[in-house]
Amino acid sequence: MDLAADIKEAFKAAVPIMLGYVAIGIPCGILSASIGLGWVQVLLLCALFYSGAGQFMIPNMWLALSSPASIIASVSFVNTRQMLYSAAFAPWCRGASKRLSFLFAATVTDESFGVNTQRFEAGGWSVRRAAFVNLFSQSSWTLSCIAGVLLGDALGIPLAIASFAMTSIFICLLVTQKICAANAVGAAGAAAGVILCKCLGMAGPAIFVGAVVGVACAIAFTAVREKVG
Repeated sequence: MDLAADIKEAFKAAVPIMLGYVAIGIPCGILSASIGLGWVQVLLLCALFYSGAGQFMIPNMWLALSSPASIIASVSFVNTRQMLYSAAFAPWCRGASKRLSFLFAATVTDESFGVNTQRFEAGGWSVRRAAFVNLFSQSSWTLSCIAGVLLGDALGIPLAIASFAMTSIFICLLVTQKICAANAVGAAGAAAGVILCKCLGMAGPAIFVGAVVGVACAIAFTAVREKVG
């Protein structure tokens, strides 16, 4: 395949993602600056830990005085979906090299997963093109986050405003889910778990506990419904 053609087609597919990442990457960078992270640290975080939701969670949980263990557990739990994304692409990676497949799988995100899945199913798409989509997207995210850090340092965004990003990112994750009874039960269970922890004075592990409770409620609901049905 022609490398230039692959890059051109991948860029065209990635443009909507890249533009979207500018809109959310800058606020993420501003939030990171609010806890003292510099642009070099954010650059390394974007390059080594490619998860927008996780990068929003880290500074928000830090502002909420969560313990490092709670932050690590919560972010890891939320990002387990990345493994499912990579596994879903396995059938299309059979003819690709291991290095290319690893690069592709390691850079998949929610948005690039949707774009590449659509292209693979339509036909005429390759792992190399899909990997370029991921890399273009990651570049946009990284530059946007760095711009946010520099902007945050210059403006001095109030922490009360910056900390709302945690709530907003979970709302975004919620509204992108399929509307079904199991997801509704899971969302309600997660909210109840967080509220209960807050009422008991356990603000640190509240997010992690809420996530576990939500998943457990959704699994239990699905199992009961299948058994009854």
